[in-house]
Amino acid sequence: MDVRMVQFSVDPGDVAAVEQSLERMCAAIETQGPAGTRFAACKLADGVSFLNILQLDDGMPNPLPSIEACRDFQQQLPGWELGDQVPAAEPVAVIGSHGLF
Repeated sequence: MDVRMVQFSVDPGDVAAVEQSLERMCAAIETQGPAGTRFAACKLADGVSFLNILQLDDGMPNPLPSIEACRDFQQQLPGWELGDQVPAAEPVAVIGSHGLF
């Protein structure tokens, strides 16, 4: 299993636009239902930080770049993010899980 995460923060004025874009992205993933793929978009407690998690079954290519709403989100993200660190997908080592991964 391949698990990746992207965490980023945005200007408070951009939160609604980010949420709408993530909702479109999640709906498109749900509609297309790519095999071996699970995705979650979360807003953190500070109200301006987000965490996206992608799980792919072993050997599965990442289908998100082939989904238009996902490409749109990726193109918009640089205009929303705060700080000098560019959000990038990072691999996550799952130590344990109960039904999540």
